[in-house]
Amino acid sequence: TVQNGFEKAAYLVVFHLFFVMFVWTYCKAIFTEPAEPSRKFQLSRADKERYEREERPEVQKQILLDAAKKLPVYTRTAAGAIRYCDRCQLIKPDRCHHCSICDTVNNCIGFSNYKFFLLFLGYSMLYCLFVATTVLQYFIMFWTGGLSDGRAKFHVLFLLFVAVMFFLSLMFLLSYHCWLVSLNRSTLEAFSAPVFQHGADKNGFNLGVWKNLTQVFGPKKKYWLLPIFTSVGDGHSFPMKSQSESHNPLLSNEEHWDEGESDVEYSATASGTTSVTVEMES
Repeated sequence: TVQNGFEKAAYLVVFHLFFVMFVWTYCKAIFTEPAEPSRKFQLSRADKERYEREERPEVQKQILLDAAKKLPVYTRTAAGAIRYCDRCQLIKPDRCHHCSICDTVNNCIGFSNYKFFLLFLGYSMLYCLFVATTVLQYFIMFWTGGLSDGRAKFHVLFLLFVAVMFFLSLMFLLSYHCWLVSLNRSTLEAFSAPVFQHGADKNGFNLGVWKNLTQVFGPKKKYWLLPIFTSVGDGHSFPMKSQSESHNPLLSNEEHWDEGESDVEYSATASGTTSVTVEMES
């Protein structure tokens, strides 16, 4: 047992600090609802009827191209067409895909909660590291015979083993996502590069490490370690490394897209429902 009063107080303060942040970030990651595309991405009734009646792929492609003129849509399918979801019957915003539930937090990880997910991984890793380091001295005593026989030996051995195993797992997962953030890529984009008018470009959204961090954590560093939403943007459009496509008259959003009229909708995604979100976690 710990005899020094100052050491006891330090252990309690640090332990509860990590524990509170661990629970806070976990709750934010699992209870934050994924964002859904704005109604602006839905086809008009007339366009929808034309699209459904039309059987020629090239005509369907043109219908989507015409509908996308007023939207900030720059990514395409591998065939060069506007990305359209037949299931939801809307044009997909850039970097958006159907939700897949992340087993770690039992929720979709996307634009609205990616920061919370990263913080959850970070504080979970620190929590496990703190447990492992504080138990280590007793583990050494276990092997040197400094602990009396009893259940304490099993508890120390089990606690250290679990803490180290979780720490290593979280460290690898967090390192992978830090790499993704530094390159401004989602998990899906790491496996399949986004396609633009000029072709596939795995670094199409890479703005540089600092700007990439700002996209996720926000411009104010004092909020970076707190699980409050500070990510930049609305989840519908994202700045690109090259803005040459923004001058394309087909997909120009400078004249048609009104940022002030954006009506981002958030709704819970239950089993069996559909939602479109920026996919960030495998």
